[in-house]
Amino acid sequence: MDAEALESFRHFVDSRSSALLRTAVLLSGGDRHAGEDLLQNALAKAAGRWHRIEEPEAYVRQVLYRQQISRWRLKWPRREVSVAEPPDSGAGLDASSAAELRVVMRAALSRLTARQRTVLVLRYFEDLPEAEVAGLLGCSVGTVRSTTHRSLARLRTLAPELAALGPADAEQAPSSDFSPVEVRP
Repeated sequence: MDAEALESFRHFVDSRSSALLRTAVLLSGGDRHAGEDLLQNALAKAAGRWHRIEEPEAYVRQVLYRQQISRWRLKWPRREVSVAEPPDSGAGLDASSAAELRVVMRAALSRLTARQRTVLVLRYFEDLPEAEVAGLLGCSVGTVRSTTHRSLARLRTLAPELAALGPADAEQAPSSDFSPVEVRP
């Protein structure tokens, strides 16, 4: 990599790594260390092809998604993360209840399958249309729809207190690493 490309890559990493890390952590079920590994691998792949990449952020995000898909397909069993029962949430969204909501959301996301979590992250956190999610995951739009439906149903079961959060409350919530997923009754 020449000096100009190296400087361009460093600038990209400095300016976009925090947003990419949030996505990677969400894709890995709230596990920050796994998210950091996922992002580091994606950036290493991007560095090797940097001079040929036209849209660096889109390229790195696609590598993140595809690496996460590859992790689903591993033959050996994955570790399961034990979490305590989610606490009851309060009526208002002050700083403590917003933190509580993040804890509940992280716990609920970590208990979803990797495929369900990835579909929800792409649809609601990344705000991608169903067709684009289907393209990234290599499946049909119908599969994305049914997986989204089942994933939201499972979230309702795992964290019923998320349903109490209405659209008006979500707008008042402070921004964080984990935005609440709209869970419709």
